[in-house]
Amino acid sequence: MTSLAVAVAAHAGFEEYVIRGTPTISHPVVGQTEFLITVSGQKAALGSNDVNGQTLGSLQQVAITRLDDWTRFGAGSGPYYAPYLNFWITDGLGNFAVVANEPTNPLFQPLFNNGYDLTFGDLSARIAKIYENADLSWLPNNGAGLTFADVANFLIQAPTQAELSTGWAGLGTGAPRELLTNKAYGVNWVFGDTLANYVSGDPGYLVANASVSAVTVPEPSSMALFGLALLGLAAVRRRSRS
Repeated sequence: MTSLAVAVAAHAGFEEYVIRGTPTISHPVVGQTEFLITVSGQKAALGSNDVNGQTLGSLQQVAITRLDDWTRFGAGSGPYYAPYLNFWITDGLGNFAVVANEPTNPLFQPLFNNGYDLTFGDLSARIAKIYENADLSWLPNNGAGLTFADVANFLIQAPTQAELSTGWAGLGTGAPRELLTNKAYGVNWVFGDTLANYVSGDPGYLVANASVSAVTVPEPSSMALFGLALLGLAAVRRRSRS
């Protein structure tokens, strides 16, 4: 018996979707996805809900492999370090926000290596930008000057389609949710943005092997049973030695 369980999602556990505009999403070969972002404002993503309900700090791994030639872009630019990673988080009391990295942030760029293969330890000291909510009073320090470590205890959770349809102050058209349907995902690899330096052109961003996993602490009842089992085992050992 183990005290930890692991929830795992493979590339197949991620779904591709359009956020804004008319980007082209294609599959040159099985297992690879190409995102063609031709003009500023287009935005698309790969999203997963497989670790929804887990804390941000419980992330064990989040990864994606970049297959196109990113060196055709200028070092330090958004396309060079694409895609960027963001999470929907909640306090469980009806408040939601997006926590994201900035690919052009020099402190984040060393994490890029043919894509990304990150643990929460890799993210913890990096700047955590907060988006998609004008009310940040429910976040530490009112959402200012945060690192990922500061929001480690918030839950990864995408808002429901109904919640996104109703909306709230600060929710914009670039929020990671599917255009028209408002379906959203807790973990997102995002391609394109409103900034010109994220525009790719042709060929597009070619990626594979998107994955995410989180370490899950068992329910209290399971931990209690595990504790009783350990006590029973200790009692048996004491009797066997006497």
